[in-house]
Amino acid sequence: MCGFIGILAPPGTEIFPQLYAGLLAIQHRGQDAAGALTWNGRFHLHKARGLVRDVFGEAEAARLRGTMGIAHVRYPTVGAGGVEDSQPFSIAYPFGIGMAHNGNVTNFDEIKRHLEGESHWHVNSSCDLEGILNIFGDELAQQQVGRLRAEHVFKAVEGVFRRVKGAYSVVGLIAGEGLYAFRDPYGIKPIIMGQRVDEKGRRSVCIASESVLLDILDFHSSTDIQAGEAVFVDLAGDVHRKVLTDKPHSPCLFEWVYFARPDSFLDRVSVYKTRLRLGESMAEIWKATGWHADVIIPVPESAVTSAMALARTLDMKYREGLVKNRYIGRTFIMASNRQRQSSIRNKLNTIQLEFEGKDVLLVDDSIVRGNTSRQIVELARRAGARKVYFASVSPPLRHPCIYGIDMSTKNEFIAKDRSPEEIATEIGADGVVYQTLENLVSAVREGNPEITTTCNACFSGLYPTGDVTEEQLARIEAERLVPR
Repeated sequence: MCGFIGILAPPGTEIFPQLYAGLLAIQHRGQDAAGALTWNGRFHLHKARGLVRDVFGEAEAARLRGTMGIAHVRYPTVGAGGVEDSQPFSIAYPFGIGMAHNGNVTNFDEIKRHLEGESHWHVNSSCDLEGILNIFGDELAQQQVGRLRAEHVFKAVEGVFRRVKGAYSVVGLIAGEGLYAFRDPYGIKPIIMGQRVDEKGRRSVCIASESVLLDILDFHSSTDIQAGEAVFVDLAGDVHRKVLTDKPHSPCLFEWVYFARPDSFLDRVSVYKTRLRLGESMAEIWKATGWHADVIIPVPESAVTSAMALARTLDMKYREGLVKNRYIGRTFIMASNRQRQSSIRNKLNTIQLEFEGKDVLLVDDSIVRGNTSRQIVELARRAGARKVYFASVSPPLRHPCIYGIDMSTKNEFIAKDRSPEEIATEIGADGVVYQTLENLVSAVREGNPEITTTCNACFSGLYPTGDVTEEQLARIEAERLVPR
């Protein structure tokens, strides 16, 4: 799960400051690497490992010139994770094409063999974006285009949809021609577009992973790119759109649970409101246990909204008894299990007065491997809690995500073959409660009833693309076990 931004602005506008501000707004989506590609008659590229603030300095800002550009923050799921896998990527032919994406290509090995063996395109990284980019370029080149038009881009995207499987939202630029974007046929990964008109009536267009970025950069008239839709923005700022497939739109539920910022909208559904509804629906689940708690304490930050709603619904005390060090990254998206375990204690500290002598209900967004949950329960007990209960506002995670979230090894899931009682014993809690999948789906659909299907594979094991095999799951599991 990564984050991206693409901007096309009027002549005379330097867009790197906007790209940089946009990346800062979505830093939560990836902390491993960052990069930017701009165009002002030639491509200018810079990418490196690290946070946005560390990757780009004055020298890079001075070099990344242009009125059109794309940028990316990376969270690694497969591959070596080196700078060679960082995005954006570019190719010189046809036209000169740059690209960044969020997602995971499930048939990348097959694509790589075809590109190298039959088309003689050299694949120089283990990043699946290189497969999408080369296929897009191949499909564009086959049309023998003279002057590029929107229909050429749409036909190339149709070719990508035929040949590339998995989940992917893509933004890119074509040198001297414009900005383009597309969303996979099932619309699993989020992507949104906004526009802005300056005092001279000139239009700028921004395409990004989350709406919060558009808000911060003052892009309005925002609209989600639909499942299977392609967009081309020409140099005049005119937007051309076409839906190319008719698959059921199935957005990823885990976006609303964890990844997205609460001030974002995804497919017209407020992340904040969804998390409120998840907290409210947990109230009945908690009451059914018959357990007693004196106080509800959230695990910051994704669960804060849900915990507040749960406390209000139950008329219980709410306290922020866990203090987060905001200079430590999000443990879920750290590249290795060792990094996750070593950072948890540095990330959180307790306010002892809120735990001492109390029965505490801790609320978190999810329980994945159990490492974080176990250490948080230990923190609560060391702070003097009499009893510690643990609530997950998402259902049990039991199945690997093949679409770009680091849950790829099924043996890592603490809930894979354990009951809530066994999970409580495993993490040292007095009890564990989970949200239901029905409640999670309802919380999202209440915000947008037009969402009739979702990607909930990590909870249900039902993969919306319908083409996931045991061999693919085993391959991705093996890749995730490679130390980084």
